[in-house]
Amino acid sequence: MAHAAQALPAFNEVRAGWRSSEVRVLDRHGELLQRLRVDHQARRGEWIALADVSPALRTAMVWSEDKRFFEHSGVDWRAVSAAAWGNLWNTRTRGASTITMQLAALLDEPDGDLQRGAGGRRLPQKLGQAVAAQSLERRWRKDQILEAYLNLVPFRGELIGIDALSRTLFGKAAHGLDEREAALAAALVRGPNASPRQVAQRACGVLQLMQPGTPADCASLQLFATSALSQRDFAASEGMAPHYARRLLANEPAQGGARPLRSTLSAPLQRFAVHTLQRHLRELQGRHVQDGALLVLDNASGEVLAWVGSSGDMSAAPEVDGVTALRQPGSTLKPFLYAQAIAERRMTAASLLEDSPAAIPTASGLYIPQNYDRRFKGWVSARTALASSLNVPAVRTLVMVSPDAFHQQLGAIGLPLQEPAGYYGYSLALGSAEVPLLSLTNAFRTLANGGRYGAVGAAPQARPAIDPRAAFIVGDILSDTQARARTFGSDSLLATRFWSAVKTGTSKDMRDNWAVGWSERYTVGVWVGNASGAPMWDVSGTSGAAPVWAAVMQHLHSTTPSRAPRAPAGLVHASASFESAASTSQPPLEAARTEWFIAGTEQARFAVDSPERASTPRAGAALHIRSPANGTIVALDPDIPPQRQRLTFTASGAGGRWRLDGKPLAQGTQVQWLPWPGRHVMQLTDARGRVLDEVRFEVRGAGVKEHARNH
Repeated sequence: MAHAAQALPAFNEVRAGWRSSEVRVLDRHGELLQRLRVDHQARRGEWIALADVSPALRTAMVWSEDKRFFEHSGVDWRAVSAAAWGNLWNTRTRGASTITMQLAALLDEPDGDLQRGAGGRRLPQKLGQAVAAQSLERRWRKDQILEAYLNLVPFRGELIGIDALSRTLFGKAAHGLDEREAALAAALVRGPNASPRQVAQRACGVLQLMQPGTPADCASLQLFATSALSQRDFAASEGMAPHYARRLLANEPAQGGARPLRSTLSAPLQRFAVHTLQRHLRELQGRHVQDGALLVLDNASGEVLAWVGSSGDMSAAPEVDGVTALRQPGSTLKPFLYAQAIAERRMTAASLLEDSPAAIPTASGLYIPQNYDRRFKGWVSARTALASSLNVPAVRTLVMVSPDAFHQQLGAIGLPLQEPAGYYGYSLALGSAEVPLLSLTNAFRTLANGGRYGAVGAAPQARPAIDPRAAFIVGDILSDTQARARTFGSDSLLATRFWSAVKTGTSKDMRDNWAVGWSERYTVGVWVGNASGAPMWDVSGTSGAAPVWAAVMQHLHSTTPSRAPRAPAGLVHASASFESAASTSQPPLEAARTEWFIAGTEQARFAVDSPERASTPRAGAALHIRSPANGTIVALDPDIPPQRQRLTFTASGAGGRWRLDGKPLAQGTQVQWLPWPGRHVMQLTDARGRVLDEVRFEVRGAGVKEHARNH
């Protein structure tokens, strides 16, 4: 037993060796972001200094456990005498164990000499406990003894120490406990597993000792005890960055509570990002959307500034991290495709691409991409095609580059795909592969850094993964409000008051919606959808992720400017005009402008022959429907605002009348119609109703039903 007394550690050793059952993750400035439980055997909070424990609790503990604590030297001989006399006369008395004696047992090894057995402590153990307590009193101060006791004493179940008890039962810090809560805590030391009624009775006695002359409301205390003892607020994970904290802990394991983990996140930004995402998802709940994720990266360092993995309580799968989950990126891969084509000098930003129905031969048959807004724009510049997210020109661009080469390019910017290029084919241009938001956002950071790739958390490498001239041109296109106006309008959420470049994307069947873009200093990526993979209803590129992206970007730049990047060497800014045909009698395809070119690729005039514009029906020839073709399948693009999706019908001449599904629609050479899902028949008739021609077609596309119903 003397050995147990000699083995007792110093106070500083006990405090330094304390291990919380959770690890604290701090932000870049030391603010608490998240608590994660790492020890599932017991619940222990932080070590609480005695000065941070409420006076009421200190008083209650002394009155309940050792009222002469500040007078004795480890053993209360008066209490020992009273206990011995009570045992002699078989009278029930309070035990003689002091706070110091209890602490000595708590400090002993789990299998040490002082540990209580099934039938209690034997007499030799009690003597050893007394010797150890007196040794403690000689080496430790009274305040140190009381502080250590409050941190080490078991209270109830798995709760050890006053911090775990306070946060679990009362939902507050230990310094905020009032007299009623303090009395309840003291009562639990005497009977950790007692019923609420018994705990309340003991607490009432403690309260009467603390408030002599004041009657205690024991009935009210019992109700309070029953409520408090049912609490389970000591969550396994508590805070605003659970997914990031788990990732950080996995990469940098630490013993529970040994030391806090410092992260690169910004707590104010993380808080804003969480609230913004959740608020927007609440607005979308009627459209079958419950999940989202958000990531903010520092362009220069690659540090993660905000990481929101899910919508939390709004989600049916809150543990799924949407930042790392694989999802189809839709049109967000197009910027890298156009950058590659420009870098390889296969096109310039002013090159004309044909936006019209296409049938591309492949090994497995014809690949027929659809420009899902069904308003084929004919010949458009590459700038317009990318900014307006036109699908058919993107597929034509991939034909030039080749799926294999594009597949390699994506790998070079940190998007290693799970399947070979041949698996995706030309659909890779439209984002048919699966990538995580983490890698996709960092790939856009590559564009922000002039084509230089760097892993998340690392500065960009010296050697570019994308030609810096092409990266600049793509950034200039994605920041061009006028270039995207043909699809998104000039007043969309994508247009910020400061310089920024952004691309939206929506996967097939409206399962994933994205907005990823950058400013001078930050790259922000947002995903909105359902963790289950269920499709959303009527969510477009500008109504899904874009509002969250815009709000976070605005928050980041509320006081921080963002300037357009400087053009790298090897670029030329030259005038370019766009003519509709070899003859200038037709209006220009696009307004003349100054355009960026890689030196040596610039030219002043871009024109195509357009036989369709010049063709006229032969005299006396019957009117017929020139487009769309019979059997056309129209797939609507959820990435394009619904009000901008129209199907255009064109006749070979004037004088005809249009009839859709047997009902008159319009008359004239051309008519536009808001698509309605299903199979339809469009007829062209003369003035007497005689059918001159007809086409049968089908409209497919999630999200259009709701929009059509509202119209």
